Amino acid sequence: MAEELTIGVLGGTGAQGKGLAIRWASEGRRVVIGSRKAERAQEAAAEIAETSGGSVTGADNATCAADADIVIAALPWDGHEDTLRSVREQLAGKIVVDCANPLGFDKKGPYALDVPEGSAAQQAEALLPDSRVTAAFHHVSAVTLADLSVTHVDLDVLVLGDDREATDVVRGLADAIPGVRGIYGGRLRNARQVEALTANIIAINRRYKAHAGLRITDV
Repeated sequence: MAEELTIGVLGGTGAQGKGLAIRWASEGRRVVIGSRKAERAQEAAAEIAETSGGSVTGADNATCAADADIVIAALPWDGHEDTLRSVREQLAGKIVVDCANPLGFDKKGPYALDVPEGSAAQQAEALLPDSRVTAAFHHVSAVTLADLSVTHVDLDVLVLGDDREATDVVRGLADAIPGVRGIYGGRLRNARQVEALTANIIAINRRYKAHAGLRITDV
């Protein structure tokens, strides 16, 4: 059962990873936070557990990847490649959900970066040939996720991947957040435009002082 899976969050000390962990832990899911330093992960886990009232532990990245059944790669782009390479063995055979956004920022605002493999998700696929790589959770507001007073998160999450069973499991993780729907968004090769769209969402939120996301109509 998907509800029984332990969810590992690499990058769980960052805002996006913490927000997702808070939501899943508050819904009764077991969560393991990963970081380069176990002490930092444990501190974040204690904070998340207090906020969510759920079961959250912290460990170094390798232990997090080994102990989890499904792993969320909520990693900053500049640490994406090195972190995934370091836990390749521990992630073998597991569903990996990549939600990295390769973005740059300058005086004109956010913009998408070129990735040699095509996208962050495709880079993850190349680095983790023995894992079931998917892509999701790119456009979720960390602020909204972390605020449990928001009881209905008005958002659809696009889930991409080539493994139908894996994308169904990840859609279930999205559905576990009240108000959120997981929507199949195509093959992993199409992750580039989904990641890049994050720059537009950030620009919208800055302009309108909002925490906007996406809704897919007629589905």
